Amino acid sequence: MTSSTKPTTEPEKQDVKSVFNKKVIIKGAFWFALITVATIAVVFFYNNTGDTVKALSHISYKYIAICFVMLFVDLMLGSWRNHIYIRKMAPGVSHWVSFRANVANMFMGAVTPAHGGAGPAQIFVYTSNGVTFVDSFAVTLINLGATLIFMPLAGFVAIMLMDTTEVGSIVPAMLKYGFSFFLLFLMAFLLAFWKPLWIGAIIKKIANGLSSIFPKRKEKLTKWADDSFQGISKYQQTCSVIIRKNPFLFPLSLVITTLLYLNKYCLQWVILLGLGVSANLIQVISIQILIQFMIYFAPTPGGSGFAEGFIATLFGKIVPAALIPIFTLLQRSFLLFFPALVGAYVVISLLRKQTVKQG
Repeated sequence: MTSSTKPTTEPEKQDVKSVFNKKVIIKGAFWFALITVATIAVVFFYNNTGDTVKALSHISYKYIAICFVMLFVDLMLGSWRNHIYIRKMAPGVSHWVSFRANVANMFMGAVTPAHGGAGPAQIFVYTSNGVTFVDSFAVTLINLGATLIFMPLAGFVAIMLMDTTEVGSIVPAMLKYGFSFFLLFLMAFLLAFWKPLWIGAIIKKIANGLSSIFPKRKEKLTKWADDSFQGISKYQQTCSVIIRKNPFLFPLSLVITTLLYLNKYCLQWVILLGLGVSANLIQVISIQILIQFMIYFAPTPGGSGFAEGFIATLFGKIVPAALIPIFTLLQRSFLLFFPALVGAYVVISLLRKQTVKQG
């Protein structure tokens, strides 16, 4: 299906230098690596019982192999979540493009605070392969909505099923933080979709207010408000067309989103089995949901520092101290480091191709 709301020859609207700013990527990767290494080092020293290194020899590589299979499933589910839309709007675009878009998303999410660079990276991969900007943005927005719906629901289920005595008093604070951010973004998403005029009016009021404070910037602020209003209206219309013509796709996206995150959560349980730890699957899933709440909008690249700290703290209640450093490293590797490395290769390849074209 090709959308009827815009020309099929819509020009590319993204600048590779703004999407993949080398300085931003290098700086983000540096801080991501520095904070991650420092935090994991602290975890190693804090939990060093003399048995940590010895525990490495007892890892069951059969379970680690299963983790690699689950990692592949994770990447495939992430790409299919986008491709169910892309194949309708741009039938000539292969699933391989969606795979590359997904891993580029994961890499840029790892090197930018609060996943700030993830969406633009994914959109750029699609627009570089013939998908219009509006369609690419709409798919990203719709799947963001699926995540924003799934995560708070998962949080409610987790807190009902988990044994809160295992994780202490930090649970209420974590839930309050997570629900606040997710519900705030969910409300903004729903309003932008169902009441774009409201959002447009709010943006214009903000622009007018800022103009009175910064009169020299009035022209730029007015243009920003007008462009934002037109953009929201266009994306809302595109999303409406997609959902109206393919009503089953959004529910399917929610199902894939659920399977995607359940696979991530169960992967950690398999890591624990590989380390010889027999943990309650429901507790493992519930704890990881809470951690996901904390790090999804964390101010550091890829949630570095926050993720390692909360993994060590919360899983420390059910994992022996000697195994916490190894578990923390393996958990972050399979859920972020390995996918980010694949995404880094894709991003570097894109930058190289753009350099050749410009040359």
